[in-house]
Amino acid sequence: MTIAESVPRHNDVVHCPACSSYLRPPRSWIHAAPDSAELMQILIRRVDRHTARHGVPTEPPHSNSKRLALRVRLRRETTHGMMVEEDHVAEFAVHDRLCDACGMARARAAGPDQQWSAVVQVRQRASHRRTLIHLDQQIVRHGAADSAVRVDGSSGGLDFYFASRSHAARLVEFVSSVAPARVIGVARQLVSHNNFRDAFSVELCAICRDDLIFLPREASRALDGLGPLVLCVKVSKSVSLLDTNSMRLVAMSIAEYDRYRFEPLLSSRRLVEYVVLDVELELRHHDVFVPVLGGLGSTYPIAWVQIARASDLGKNDTVFTVKTHIGWRLNPGDHVLGYDLCNVNSCNNQDLESYGQRHELPDAVLVKKRYKWSAGKMMQEQDGSSSGSERGCAGIEELAMGIGCIELNPSDDKMSCSRTSPFDRLRVALHRNNMEMMEVCVL
Repeated sequence: MTIAESVPRHNDVVHCPACSSYLRPPRSWIHAAPDSAELMQILIRRVDRHTARHGVPTEPPHSNSKRLALRVRLRRETTHGMMVEEDHVAEFAVHDRLCDACGMARARAAGPDQQWSAVVQVRQRASHRRTLIHLDQQIVRHGAADSAVRVDGSSGGLDFYFASRSHAARLVEFVSSVAPARVIGVARQLVSHNNFRDAFSVELCAICRDDLIFLPREASRALDGLGPLVLCVKVSKSVSLLDTNSMRLVAMSIAEYDRYRFEPLLSSRRLVEYVVLDVELELRHHDVFVPVLGGLGSTYPIAWVQIARASDLGKNDTVFTVKTHIGWRLNPGDHVLGYDLCNVNSCNNQDLESYGQRHELPDAVLVKKRYKWSAGKMMQEQDGSSSGSERGCAGIEELAMGIGCIELNPSDDKMSCSRTSPFDRLRVALHRNNMEMMEVCVL
C-alpha cells in the first residue's frame, strides 16, 4: 500500500470570477492570483483535510482551463521509525461562483425586481405584533439579516429579500431559534433557464407576552392540569405559561402549540389600570421572603393584593382581593395593569363562561407594574440622581420578567430616513407605529 493511495486525486475549488478570490470553507473568501502562494495554501488545505500525513508542496499550481494541478510530497513515519516520502499530484476542478460581496453588488446594480433570488416571509396572525417586534430587535442585534438586499414591511409581518438561497435559509434557522416559529411552506419559481426564486413562509405563534389564555381541555391535560386560565409571561423559542391559580410555570414548544392551536382570550390592549391598596405575601416555608423569578417548571411567589380600579377612585368603594405573581414587587399606592374578569360575557368565550358557572373566577389577573415615568424621559435623564437610577433599575426588572420587549432608543425618533440600509428605516417605522401601545416603561 502506497502513501498516496488513500489521498483523493480530484478535488473541487470555488472561484469568484469578479474579484479573483477563492472560497476557503466554510465561508471565507481569499484573494489569490494564479500561481501565487495564497492559492497554493488554499489548495494544500483541501489535500490535507483528507489525510493525517504531512504534505509538502513541491511546485505551484498551474492554470489549465478550469483545472489546477498541484504536486505535493506526502511524508509518513513507518513503524520502524523510518520516514517514507512519495510525490502526489492533485487536480482541482474550478467552479465559478460569485462571492457574497460581488453577488450583493451585482444584485443592487440589476434593479429592484432582479436583485433577489430568495425571500423569507415572516407573518404573525395576531391583533398585535409584540413577538414580531421582539424578533425584529433580535435580528438587528445579531445581524441575522445583514446580507439582505431589501426588507419590506407588510400588514402582517416582514419580507426579507436575499441574493442567495443559503442566506435566506440561514435567517429561517435563526428565527426558529429565537422565536416560536414554524415553516409553513417552501416554494420555488422558475424565472429563466437555470434561474430560480425561492420563497420561505414562516409563521410566528399567535400567542404574545402578557396575553391571557383560556386553555382547551386537551391542552390543559397535556400540561399536567395547568390552568385552564393562564398568562403568557415569556416568549422565546418556547412559550412560558403561568397558571394564575397555582403560579406554576410551564414551557410549551411550538410543536405542542400546533397540536391545539388555541387563541388568546385577552391581549394587552384590554389591560385595565388598578391602584394597589394593600399587599400580603404568602410565606410558605421561609420566615424571610426572598424574591425569586420563577424558572421553567417552578412556581412564582404568591401574594394577595387588594386593588381598586383607577377609574373608580372617587366614584365608588369597589375593592378586589386577588392572587398575583408580582406581589413581591408591589407596594401600597403603586399602579398595576391587569385584566378585568368581572364581566365574563365580554370575553365572548363559551368555554370560559361554562367554566365560570362551575368554578370561581378571579376578579382580575394582574400582569405588570406600571411606572409613572415615560420611556423617553427615563432614557433621557442625565442628571445622575438616585431617582433616575431607581427608575432604570425598575425598567431592568421589568425586562427580567420575560422576553418580548422593545429596545428603546431615544435616537430612533430622530433617526434620518435617508440612511442607505432599508432595514434601519424599517426598524424606525416599526418603532413609531407601535409607540401607541407603549403606556409603561418597558413593554
